[in-house]
Amino acid sequence: MQGLVVRNTGSNYIVATDNDPSVEIPCKIKGNFRIKGIRTTNPVAVGDHVTIGTPGPDGVAFITAISPRRNYIIRRASNLSKESHIIAANVDLAMLVITVAHPTTSTTFIDRFLATATAYNIPALLVINKIDLLTEPEDNELLEAIKYLYTSIGYQVAFVSAKTGQGIEELRKIISNKIVLVSGNSGVGKSTLINDLVPGLNLKTSEISAVHDTGVHTTTFSELFRLPGDDGGAIIDTPGVRGFGTIDFDKYEVAHYFPELFEISKDCRFNNCTHTHEPGCAVLEALEENRIAQSRYASYLSILDDAQDEKYRKGY
Repeated sequence: MQGLVVRNTGSNYIVATDNDPSVEIPCKIKGNFRIKGIRTTNPVAVGDHVTIGTPGPDGVAFITAISPRRNYIIRRASNLSKESHIIAANVDLAMLVITVAHPTTSTTFIDRFLATATAYNIPALLVINKIDLLTEPEDNELLEAIKYLYTSIGYQVAFVSAKTGQGIEELRKIISNKIVLVSGNSGVGKSTLINDLVPGLNLKTSEISAVHDTGVHTTTFSELFRLPGDDGGAIIDTPGVRGFGTIDFDKYEVAHYFPELFEISKDCRFNNCTHTHEPGCAVLEALEENRIAQSRYASYLSILDDAQDEKYRKGY
């Protein structure tokens, strides 16, 4: 029997059958189930197309095979982990929900997410939520500066307010007929936004801490929700994360995942330039001339630091 993994809670999975997606079967995997070449905390992910056996007396079936993935996106399982965690598989668009206030999303987090999406050949969309809270003139200047920074290097940016509904219809058009991974820090209003996009879903939401201006995890596992009236569209909701750990990036390839660095690096003197100290480095020259944003270069260095062999062992 063929189906689609629509929920992952630890070692338990829910699979919607291809013949009738309304039929969902609880599934497990055998202890030695692994995908060749990928060592992860979850060998099966939401978005995977799988083959399952006949359910047992308890109604639970075993996943016996995974169809080849079009793509997948991973992050480090935790800040100290040497293993990766597959966030989702077979994704058309990676949507990162951020806020510039209450709470503030760091540019390092944004850039790590975008670089990872680029590394796995998944188009990315940056959605700035809670724009209803930005009422001062300088707030609009900040929004436009962020939009200019990321659109100028090829990323799409959308402004929304999940609370008031502003920008929601435009966002619907962008994600129509796509399998969309939705990620973001805790507290950015991700669950409220998904509730707007999938009426009647009623995902649990939570107020952010007034003291620390941070959110709490309201989503504890990944789950796929089909978009209403959309034959091929779905949202994959993921648990809120405070950090985005990259894994298995070669230090000589990290710049490839920063479009503006990659373009400028073609003029570097050395093919294996790390853009940190080498003579004739076009990236360092562009940085000095403010043709590259300081925040983007700082994010590049942070990922480069992850890639150092002495900091982490390889995941497999």
